[in-house]
Order: sequence, then C-alpha cells, then structure tokens
Amino acid sequence: MKLEGENQLLRIFIGESDTLSGKSLFEVIVLKARELNLAGATVTRGMMGFGATSRIHSTKVLQLSEDLPIVIEIVDTKEKIDLLLPFLDEHIKDGLVTIENVEAIIYRHNKK
Repeated sequence: MKLEGENQLLRIFIGESDTLSGKSLFEVIVLKARELNLAGATVTRGMMGFGATSRIHSTKVLQLSEDLPIVIEIVDTKEKIDLLLPFLDEHIKDGLVTIENVEAIIYRHNKK
C-alpha cells in the first residue's frame, strides 16, 4: 500500500524521565499511537538539549543527565493525528508538541 499526499508531522518533545503509571511516557505515547492505528512512530533520544527551565541535559561525562531529551515523530493524516492530541493534552505535563504539514509518501508492505 502506498499513501501519498498532504499529511502532518507530529513532533513531541519530552524528557527521558517523564513517566505515566510507572512506564516511560514515550513508550505510553507510542503504544497509544499504535492503538489508534497511526502509520508509525519513531522515538529519538537526544544527546543534548534544554527546555523551559533552561537546564542543560547532556550525555557529556561531566554533565551526565538521567533526563535526556526525547523526540517522538509521527506522520499521518490530519484526521489520524487529531485522534492522538486529546491524549497528549491530558498526559504531557512538561514538553512541546509541534505539528507541520508535510508531503509524504508512506510505503507499506501488504502481508498475504
């Protein structure tokens, strides 16, 4: 299957130590996206960053952080992305969410 055209890129910026019900928040978000049948999600762990508090989070040995930046990226239709937003509103306490319109080609292998 090939889905082409106008889609949205949802980027979620949170901290590695953010949790929900004892699980990593990034894991909970990815599982929710899967439950909602979104096209896919990718989680990236940042090497360095800062957020609203301006506190540096880094992988440098002298500044070792246990709360590195996490970015979750999801591309799908606006309608599908909109299904996830109420969940994010409810569960992200400190973070940033961005949404961009993107032209996407999504390839899926049909299993038979």
